[in-house]
Amino acid sequence: MGTTYIPVKTILEELDIDVVLPPMSSKKTLELGIKCSPEAICVPFKIIMGNILEGIENGADTVFMLTGCGPCRFGIFHALQNEIIRDMNLKIEFITADRFSNLAGLKEFSARLKEASPKNNYLKIFNTIRKGLKILDAVDELQELTNKIRPIEINTGEVDYLDTNFSHEIRKVHGYDEAMNLIIDYKEKVSSVKIDKTKQLLKIGIVGEIYTILEPFINLNIEKKLGVLGIDVARSISASEYVREQLDFLPFVHSGKKTIYQAAKPYLEIPIGGHAINTIGNSMLYKKQNFDGIIHLLPFTCMPEIVAQCILPTIEKEQDIPIMTLVLDEMTGEAGYMTRLEAFVDLLVKRKDLKNEGNSLSWN
Repeated sequence: MGTTYIPVKTILEELDIDVVLPPMSSKKTLELGIKCSPEAICVPFKIIMGNILEGIENGADTVFMLTGCGPCRFGIFHALQNEIIRDMNLKIEFITADRFSNLAGLKEFSARLKEASPKNNYLKIFNTIRKGLKILDAVDELQELTNKIRPIEINTGEVDYLDTNFSHEIRKVHGYDEAMNLIIDYKEKVSSVKIDKTKQLLKIGIVGEIYTILEPFINLNIEKKLGVLGIDVARSISASEYVREQLDFLPFVHSGKKTIYQAAKPYLEIPIGGHAINTIGNSMLYKKQNFDGIIHLLPFTCMPEIVAQCILPTIEKEQDIPIMTLVLDEMTGEAGYMTRLEAFVDLLVKRKDLKNEGNSLSWN
């Protein structure tokens, strides 16, 4: 799921566990997953299934997987994937842990790490998790900086060149120190890219299901595409914020969950699973922050996001902010996808131009 493998890899390496990284998600990954997955299940399941099979091809004998509960089917991914692996006569062990959203869950998560590395004590495991969280924050900060610099770079493609090199190099480093030093190095490189500070940018917020927001393969690199079109892109969900939302029962951890839930209240009062309430709440917050438009990403058949998708037209009408929904699956074509993005951006440009001229242009 995007760069979330980096802190997980760091944690396992710090605990002296051999890590087998599958290749970055690709068309081959998706094809492998499609062949053995239920037809109607969401595309994140199929890609993760392909990741597992490619990991096995590279020598993995164990899969570590989080679970969950509620309307989102993520909670049963591990069980179904385990059954599929058995049907394929592959001998793979699954180690699972529930979301660490309370003390019991955090204890279980630590216990599963202990199970995978019995020679380590709980103090070392706890300190290693802290290191992983630092890496997680640092990676997300680098990604955010990359998105900010890309649309205003003077030499087009410079940021993408650095981003690609980072993606290759981070897979080669080992442990916390090497990973953190590389991230800091690339932060400095991205910060030194020459920019045009006078360039006027449109602001688009990306809301929706966490996997489709964070995984560039499934969303066809939407952040890069929008950045090249001169858009200041803000994604509503990051891996570090997701983790903070799970851990904010601890007194020293703070997340934006309460603010998001409060913003969503006029349209959705309670969490219904997945990130539906985040989609609604962040859409409202983007409106208050004067964003020019919102793009809603969801996988085909994602139940919580389908509920959110039904609410968004009302927000679009009552709050007067353009919202475009992109439903993603294995049949999504890049050409049509790019055409829709360009048309949406053109509409936002025209809308802003008319507003600046003093003319009123309602989105509805």
